[in-house]
Amino acid sequence: MQVPLQIAFHGVDTSAAVETRIREKVAKLEHYFDRITGCKVVVGRVHRAVSTKDQPFHVSVVLEVPGAELVAGRDPKDAKGHQDINAALADSFSAVERQLKSYVDRRKDKRAQAH
Repeated sequence: MQVPLQIAFHGVDTSAAVETRIREKVAKLEHYFDRITGCKVVVGRVHRAVSTKDQPFHVSVVLEVPGAELVAGRDPKDAKGHQDINAALADSFSAVERQLKSYVDRRKDKRAQAH
């Protein structure tokens, strides 16, 4: 993996399995664009209730590319979070993947207009 990757867990135990899943998802993003300059992923739970195990997961992804920063993740204050960590990861990475594809398309359009 070429992308400098930072993974943080807040209010959630660190998990090697989750870290591996994140690394796989970031590697997939590299297939769409190989000039990603950085990626930060934060996995956490919202702390509104007495029991954190009942709180939804929140995953935010910040993808750095030349000239832009792509951000995806559910607002932690949104009550409609994911109870399943894999669903939360899939949701956030799908959103950042759509943004990355749009970014790549815009770059292609600019290059085509320049020629």
